[in-house]
Order: sequence, then structure tokens, then C-alpha cells
Amino acid sequence: MLVVEKLVKNYGQRETIRGIDFTLKKGQIVGLLGKNGAGKSTTMNMITGCLAPTSGTVTVDGVDLLRSPEEAKKKIGYLPEHPPLYVDMTVEEYLLFVAELKGVAKAERKSEVALRMEQVDVTDRKDMLIKHLSKGYSQRVGMAQALIGNPSLIILDEPMSGLDPNQVVDMRNLIKTLGTDHTIMISSHNLAEIQAVCDCIIIIDDGQIIMDEETGQIEKETAASGRLTVTLKGKKNDIHKVLSHMKQIKNYEFLKETEPGVFEIQINATGDGDIRDALFVAFSESGLICYGINAEKTSLEDVSRKLTTEEKNQAEDASEGEEEAEEADANEASEEKEEATKEEEKE
Repeated sequence: MLVVEKLVKNYGQRETIRGIDFTLKKGQIVGLLGKNGAGKSTTMNMITGCLAPTSGTVTVDGVDLLRSPEEAKKKIGYLPEHPPLYVDMTVEEYLLFVAELKGVAKAERKSEVALRMEQVDVTDRKDMLIKHLSKGYSQRVGMAQALIGNPSLIILDEPMSGLDPNQVVDMRNLIKTLGTDHTIMISSHNLAEIQAVCDCIIIIDDGQIIMDEETGQIEKETAASGRLTVTLKGKKNDIHKVLSHMKQIKNYEFLKETEPGVFEIQINATGDGDIRDALFVAFSESGLICYGINAEKTSLEDVSRKLTTEEKNQAEDASEGEEEAEEADANEASEEKEEATKEEEKE
């Protein structure tokens, strides 16, 4: 549905987007994450045709965005972070205007607008001026304009921004429903919401993609992320004996005795896979009674922070390495020059 290949964007000498590649399949809901300045908005602006790339290609449903921009843009619905609403129009007037701009046939405009208003649940406010709508309803109207024309690809930039908890749930459900017929890309700082609605996560940092993975796989990898809380009944010495001899355990700590002979223990694993089965077997063989093993799940925020920190550290290490190499080369050149001067003086 969407194919991005070797996409680059330069502003003068500054390379903002550095040759990114990714593919979105039909029916996927994909989250685009990254800290401020990572390149998310620039990427979305190029995908929607609002910004020309320095190089690379964007193909929407088989149509090259650069070669056939009008045809490609008909396949894209875009909800910016701040929806482009004309606040002195009523909801219906505005959406009819958008339908006209998008080239919807005149005979079909009213039915198309009615369908989209129903889809986002604003039909009962169709005669209200947009300036009198709440933030949540304004966001819904913005979503309706993105849906007009039934685009194959929907791009949503911070769709949950400013919504109250009930509105967030409504928007989440709407996005999930739309995902059955459309391909959707969402940019957001609300990582929990991204994790709740997206099938795939793309993390971008410093203009490069550092992760592109299915949400289910991320959850599987982080489900038992290394820290567990275990509740055991038995003698403390017997528990020490079992835990201290397990190679999969990095360290452990007795947190509290919840009742006589029942201990709550925090275990940090070495990271070599899920150790819950091995723990349960070891406890059973030693006659310890296990009341529970709870794994702390690593959040998407933790994953994102770890990846972006590693990327930054690697870049700093590479920069330091280059500086050290340049300094070594300079010292070597200086020594060679000094040797040559001494030889000339001897002659």
C-alpha cells in the first residue's frame, strides 16, 4: 500500500532524513515514534506530498507520488496535528467544501459527507459552527475530512492530542474500525495509545529508522523482560540455595515476608530468554511452594528510550573514534616531518 525507498531530505548542508525505507501493507495500523526533532513530521510531510524530498521515492497504492502527485494524493487522507478547519463554517458546510476540493462528484457529495459524519459520530452537530465545537468534536471533524473520498492510506499526526479519556477511547475505537478497510499511519507521543491500536511500530531517531517491528513481536520479546517478582513459601536458606545456583539469574533481593515463611522476592534475570518455566521447575524439585511469578513488562517507552540512547551513544563513540584517528594521523604526519627535517640537517 505504501512503499518508501531511500527517502532523503536535506536543508542546506543539514541532512534531516537519511535514506529511510519501510513498507506498509493494506489494512495495517502503523505507529511512527520518535523524540522531538527525530524527523517524524518531515517524513509524514513527504509521504503526504506536502514537502518534496531531496531524493528517494514514495509509492502509494502503486502510484509514484513524485511522478503522479494528483493521482497519488487522491489515495491519501491526512489529519495534521492542528486540523485545517474553517471555524466560521458549519460542520456540514466545511465537509462539503472539502469534498469539492477532493474532486468528489457533485451528485455524490451530500451522501459522502453524510457517511463520514456518521462514521465519526458528528451527525447531530452538522449545523453547528465549528468554532463552537469542543476539542474532541473538532478532532472528529478533522478525521471526517481525512476520510472524505475514501482514501486507501490515512495519515494521522497526534490524533489523540488534547482529548479527554473518554474521547481517547472513542478515537481509539474509530481508528481500529478504520483499520479494517484502510492502511493507517499514526504519529504520536502517547506511546501507550500507539501500543494499544497499532499492529506495527516504526521508531525514527536522527533521521534514521532504528526499529521496524510488529507490536506482537515487541510484546513477546518484552513480556518477561528480565525482572520478576516471585512469592515463595519455604525456608529462607533453601530459597537462597536454589536462586544462587541458577545461571539465568543475575541477582535477587528479598523484598518482604508477607506472612510467616512466605517471601516476596525480586529477581533480575541475565536476559537470556524467559526463565519462568525454569524457576517453577527448580522450586518444585526443591520442595518450595510457589504462590506466584509475575514478570514486569517493559513498556514501549522503555524500548524507545533504550534504542534512542544506544543510537546516540554509538554516534558519539563513532565521532570520538574519528577524532582519535584524525589526531593519530596528525601526530604520525608530524613525526614523519620531524624525521625528514633531521635527515636534511645531517646531509
